[in-house]
Amino acid sequence: MLTDKFGRHINYLRLAVVDRCNLRCTYCMPENGLSWIKQNELMTDEEMLRICSVFTELGVDKIRITGGEPFVRKNCIRLIEKISHLKGLSDLSITTNGLLTEQYIPQLKEFGIRSVNLSLDTLDEERFFRITRRRSFDKVMKTLESLLKHDIRVKINTVVMENQNTEDIIPLVQLAKDLPVDVRFIEEMPFNGNNTADMVPKWNYPQIYRYIKTHFPDIEKAEDPKSSTSYNYKIPGFAGDIGIIAAYTRSFCGDCNRIRITPAGILRTCLYEDGGINLKERIRSGATDEDLKNIIINSIHHKPKDGWEAEKQDTTAQSIHQSMATIGG
Repeated sequence: MLTDKFGRHINYLRLAVVDRCNLRCTYCMPENGLSWIKQNELMTDEEMLRICSVFTELGVDKIRITGGEPFVRKNCIRLIEKISHLKGLSDLSITTNGLLTEQYIPQLKEFGIRSVNLSLDTLDEERFFRITRRRSFDKVMKTLESLLKHDIRVKINTVVMENQNTEDIIPLVQLAKDLPVDVRFIEEMPFNGNNTADMVPKWNYPQIYRYIKTHFPDIEKAEDPKSSTSYNYKIPGFAGDIGIIAAYTRSFCGDCNRIRITPAGILRTCLYEDGGINLKERIRSGATDEDLKNIIINSIHHKPKDGWEAEKQDTTAQSIHQSMATIGG
């Protein structure tokens, strides 16, 4: 099993299969998009599958497919199918914005996908347009309906932004009353692709919790699974659960079990770290699986204690301005 110098067992790989996205969310990227990775700099399906295989041989048993938007990648569903067959993999999941997902849901069910994270920052169609700069709200809702119809557990991810969608917090909580969905509110992070000044979100974890509690005073703390990124809560009589992810304040780093691979094949041991190891280049230079394993083991040994330490090690002072699309959601 992969273990870092703090004794944390790393068993969770987040694989970003593409940087491109069909939305332009204000908290993720500029309106005109980003400088996308060139096609020959993206990993091929074979390279991604090989990296995933090496990780599962090292003890990783959970893989999440992310992007950008995963289904923007050509024939992504076939890649997902191949990854689902890897020996030692017990949990394969996906994070998606839902625009292209509905058509693939029966196949995802067939591949053993039991959980999907669905990005949804508002239940209001006009606010959806203002946040995402696209009129695709109906597609997301159809995807949500279809996922639930196929008995796939849905975690709704909502980034809370001052003056943009705080009025959606309570309606989204209400969504969990009758539907078996986990609604998770996320502190806004500075990964927006802009060279903006450092931000400190007003709507942090305590503020989000206090606001929910004023409307649902009987909300109660639920047990947080090991290495959970969210603080989890239950409201009596609700079919689903509520979670709050302290993504900016990073209070969940202490037992982090995650590692990331960007679409270009960069191994990043922390969301907030600068640089990383280019596994794709190593593969194209002839590295064996044993070579890759040694690189991964050494990288994980130097995994930062938390996001604050990783940010301090950033020599360019620019990494926090990258987009989540290029880092991997």
